[in-house]
Amino acid sequence: MTEALARDRARLLELLTQLSFERRKVKLASGLESDFYIDCKRTVLGAEGHWLIGRLFLDAIRTHAPEAKGVGGLTLGADPLASAVSTVSWLAAWPLPAFIVRKEPKGHGTGQWIEGLSLIPQGSPVAIVEDVVTTGGSSLKACERAELEGLKVAGVFGVVDRLEGGRDAIEAKGYRLWTLFTRKDFLP
Repeated sequence: MTEALARDRARLLELLTQLSFERRKVKLASGLESDFYIDCKRTVLGAEGHWLIGRLFLDAIRTHAPEAKGVGGLTLGADPLASAVSTVSWLAAWPLPAFIVRKEPKGHGTGQWIEGLSLIPQGSPVAIVEDVVTTGGSSLKACERAELEGLKVAGVFGVVDRLEGGRDAIEAKGYRLWTLFTRKDFLP
């Protein structure tokens, strides 16, 4: 990682800590309860957070899944992440179109599961992005749907790994997971 990217990573952690991290009891999407919460959308929907996520994820994808021809994940958490990577990739002259995996098929028209699929050649490798990895359920749903739609998963990229079994579940299905941060960055 270059010095500039290391500064970007430190700044992103600062923003996530200030804007997205809370010490309180919450029920997670997985159904589990936790004594802390990280809402990455609070950071990534801001202009600076959007830019930083895009830069850092693009670097991770170029390093670990350079064959990727698109980037996306399960709506809603992955939507701004994929958008950020796609925007930054264009500026870096390495364009990756974004795609959005629906939780259920579109209720009208073509009934599609994935928005943006027409921008990615059939059979292409893609990067799956996720905001917070807990059990790995959202990432695995996105991987499964992408593959059912004819794409190949080159890797899964998360902002934060809560270290609660998600990595094991994702890797047990044969996918690779890289995250920018873990719970240890917030709860040393």
